[in-house]
Amino acid sequence: METILSETSVSITELKRNPSAVIEAADDEAVAVLVHNKPSAYLVPANTYKRLIERLEDLELAELVRSRARERRIKVKLDDL
Repeated sequence: METILSETSVSITELKRNPSAVIEAADDEAVAVLVHNKPSAYLVPANTYKRLIERLEDLELAELVRSRARERRIKVKLDDL
């Protein structure tokens, strides 16, 4: 049995029948799209998706900073730049 990571779910058939109604009923919450009663996809509000992407970018930058912090440092004078 798969865990559904949303409080709301909809069948793919229902989503195809009336996508606007599903989006409106979601009320800015994620909706699990089910195929044969198993989650196949998640319909995520645009603002939530944007925040997720920004968070992923932040995590990638943080990892880059951590990896560069372990590199050998080179002293440079500002006047030499």
